[in-house]
Amino acid sequence: MLKIIYHFYRDGFRNMKLGKRLWVFIAVKLFILFVVVKYFFFPNILEEKFNNDEQRSDYVLQQLTQGKK
Repeated sequence: MLKIIYHFYRDGFRNMKLGKRLWVFIAVKLFILFVVVKYFFFPNILEEKFNNDEQRSDYVLQQLTQGKK
């Protein structure tokens, strides 16, 4: 069954013309979303504020256990 499914998709992708360009476009878009945007909008605050893992873990523990105001 898996072999039949594999051959179905392999042959389908092999015969595509426009579909290959669309898959390239989707891959580039996902790369931009997950790699480029991450570095601009989600900086690593813990790396910037603290020097070692112990300080980072203490800060995270403090933030998780402090009561809501």
